[in-house]
Amino acid sequence: MEIGVPKETKDQEFRVGLSPASVRVLTDRGHSVSVETKAGVGSGFSDADYQQAGATIVPEAKDAWNREMVVKVKEPLKSEYQFIRKGQLLFTYLHLAANKTLTEYLINSGADAIAYETVELNRTLPLLMPMSVIAGRLSVQFGARFLERQQGGRGVLLGGIPGVSPGKVTILGGGVVGTEAAKIAVGMGAKVQIFDINVERLSYLETLFGSRVELLYSTSAAIETAVPDADLLIGAVLIPGRNAPTLVNRDLVAKMRPGSVIVDVAVDQGGCIETLHPTSHTQPTYVESGVVHYGVPNMPGAVPWTATQALNNSTLPYVIKLADLGMKALDSDPALAMGLNVSNYQLVHPVVKEVFKDLVARTAEFSMT
Repeated sequence: MEIGVPKETKDQEFRVGLSPASVRVLTDRGHSVSVETKAGVGSGFSDADYQQAGATIVPEAKDAWNREMVVKVKEPLKSEYQFIRKGQLLFTYLHLAANKTLTEYLINSGADAIAYETVELNRTLPLLMPMSVIAGRLSVQFGARFLERQQGGRGVLLGGIPGVSPGKVTILGGGVVGTEAAKIAVGMGAKVQIFDINVERLSYLETLFGSRVELLYSTSAAIETAVPDADLLIGAVLIPGRNAPTLVNRDLVAKMRPGSVIVDVAVDQGGCIETLHPTSHTQPTYVESGVVHYGVPNMPGAVPWTATQALNNSTLPYVIKLADLGMKALDSDPALAMGLNVSNYQLVHPVVKEVFKDLVARTAEFSMT
């Protein structure tokens, strides 16, 4: 199969869809890989590294996109829509529930789009997990940074010092992101609490953290009590394929102390904090109601050397199957089949279809005419 790897275009997104090591595996199996020049530089991979792995370096994005399968990291931006074509296989993060424009374009293009974040194996999301681990850890790292006075924060050291109380970190969601955030926050010496609606998950977290983390069942009343006292509030809620529910409204944010920080890792699925909207690595924060808001949707892009390799470790087996078998790979791999979001002018993922019922109705009407 002909595989294309374009350079990412999202603001300061330095990850790359395939590492040279992954390219070597694919070329050894007889596949051809075309990599846009300098696509891997941000992750520490030169064009020469890719050439040694058997790839062809192409000068422009259109050359990498003009292939049977395109492997990326982040969703296509509007400048890339022109390259998507009928029958093409696109394998990347999509997060369509928060992006109706892209969803509509993919449907109209006739491409087959498989989203990393909806590939599901034994009720886990294996291609989302490595980036969730990184994003969870970074959420506290960035939160600690923006709590610094020079960054607009309260001037709180999360770990405190003897004689001075540590900062308080409140985490909404006890999944992979929330767990990893708690590990870093506990390591820094902060006071940490996690909210979740799954009692079994809370029990599991107790085996990890013991009494070092306060584990609370998530209710509106409990959240309303905790949020105003938080120095760092982390949104870590994920519902696969759907927008994240709003757990903290505008009025509650206004009750937080000036200079407190909010980091919403769920921002690429709409976010769970009402006042938070997507930002970028170039302009990562803004202040609303006196609170510093951080909403970068591609947080792992800040550590591309680590993130690219972690992502490839998980995606490569699926890339190999798709390269070897094309769309027939979905027939023998139910996990990969769950990743299919758009195919043959149709929105096919059941959860995303629920989000965009109007698009489903429109395409159904079109197919009958």
